[in-house]
Amino acid sequence: MKILVINGPNLNMLGVREPDIYGRKTYKTLVKEIMSHGKKTGTKITAFQSNCEGRIVGKIQKALGKYDGIVINPGAYTHTSIAILDALKSVNIPTVEVHISEVDEREDFRKVSYVRLFAEKCISGKGFDGYIEAIDYLVKRGE
Repeated sequence: MKILVINGPNLNMLGVREPDIYGRKTYKTLVKEIMSHGKKTGTKITAFQSNCEGRIVGKIQKALGKYDGIVINPGAYTHTSIAILDALKSVNIPTVEVHISEVDEREDFRKVSYVRLFAEKCISGKGFDGYIEAIDYLVKRGE
């Protein structure tokens, strides 16, 4: 199984950005944990992060025919990007939305998720473990 893990804007600032909400672990640590879990499960994982909506859309489009699943934390684009939603719909790859914090318990605008209109599952508030849960969900789904 091949899974594409996409992280949106400001996730490269993990460990620095609002550590009381996102913790002190870095993006580099997140990628190491995801890759390590991939090796344990025999899953090929590609990690991608961008602060640019168009690059995220392009990466999703290029996933067609190459990946069996997508794990996406769109960051702030969760609440604003119809373009990312449309890209996910276009490629129709099983997708899990992930958020490190419990977004539904934060500001009202964070309760809106365009990606959730397509994603099969949303995992929120479990920190880095949410990514592992999302990968496991996609692996089990593909069995």
